[in-house]
Amino acid sequence: MLTDRRKDRFLEVIAKRQKDFTIVIENIWDPHNVSAILRSADAVGIETVHLLYTIEEAPNFKRVGKKSSSSASKWLEFVYHDDEEGCISSLKKEGFSVFASHLTKHSMSLHELKGTGKIALIFGNESRGVSETALELADGAFYIPMVGMIESLNASVAAAVSMYEIMRQRLAAGTLEHSQHSDEEASNKLEAWARK
Repeated sequence: MLTDRRKDRFLEVIAKRQKDFTIVIENIWDPHNVSAILRSADAVGIETVHLLYTIEEAPNFKRVGKKSSSSASKWLEFVYHDDEEGCISSLKKEGFSVFASHLTKHSMSLHELKGTGKIALIFGNESRGVSETALELADGAFYIPMVGMIESLNASVAAAVSMYEIMRQRLAAGTLEHSQHSDEEASNKLEAWARK
């Protein structure tokens, strides 16, 4: 039975879910990294996560963390892709600007991204990074500014830092103050969540 307190919590979270901010997880194979990224995605209000798996096996959430009541996977929506062009072109058709987390001489700082518009961030495989095809198709690449000796972060940490920067920009702009869902959409999502 859905208590009033639980219902209020669901509605509060649904009101902050963002249709215009998404991420693409590309061939990240470690289930712990995937789970950590999903927890961060849930925490910043992302509604839909795109899973792009062309080499590695896509996560099976019945095996990966689904048993845990704290698992973020049950509160997120997923779109699966098996080719880079299909994934990125579909995002662009929906009006998303697509940026890959990748360090090159042409990459912009994470803080230069315009995070208040429709934006999709791609995070690549732990060892190979974002694929060359995805890099070519993306609107650009970004890096996380660092001042230490180590020049890279764990995949899930890099994703969390990046998502929280976009959230910071949205909080500063006040874009999280208004729900992106109609009353009907919120009601449908509430019903779906109540069954979980």
